[in-house]
Amino acid sequence: MEKDKEKKNNNRRSSSFGRAKPEFDQKIINIRRVTRVVAGGRRFSFSVALVAGDKKGSVGLGLGKAGDTALAINKAVRNAKKNMIRLNLTKTMSIPHELSAKFSSSKVTLLPNKGRGLVAGSVVRDIVKLSGLKDITGKLLSNSKNKLNNAKAVMKALSVISSKYAKPIPENVIVANKEVVAEADRGLASR
Repeated sequence: MEKDKEKKNNNRRSSSFGRAKPEFDQKIINIRRVTRVVAGGRRFSFSVALVAGDKKGSVGLGLGKAGDTALAINKAVRNAKKNMIRLNLTKTMSIPHELSAKFSSSKVTLLPNKGRGLVAGSVVRDIVKLSGLKDITGKLLSNSKNKLNNAKAVMKALSVISSKYAKPIPENVIVANKEVVAEADRGLASR
């Protein structure tokens, strides 16, 4: 009977075995088809806004534009990784104090709320969830339905308690780099 279970589990695993788990989780906020009128007709392209985060305090917002949705998504992911911020959170993975920001006509407020979980909707929920924050109330105070502007307002609010994202480097790699640098410096000094 145990052999049958092992076979079933092996079959399940084989479907995603070749695929590596991505570094960041991502959520598409908005896909727009943008039209440009040129001589002879219209040119269509796609604009994709997405949020990428590791659920451990890092989150980024990216925008990608291309003629194909898949290319636009790839560009947006690259842009989100480039614009990644690292949040300085409390021990309970919450924000230390009330945050509010305004971007264009979008206004947002984020409040810490102990023990109530994630109370937010729309784009605020997506960003806060991917950043790994817990026990937060998020409120869009404007009547703006523009998801991109709302997302930028949330990122602006979170940037108050953030620093620029730096990819975590294992300790042994740093030592190896220092040794390489030290050897290179000796080589330069001997010339």
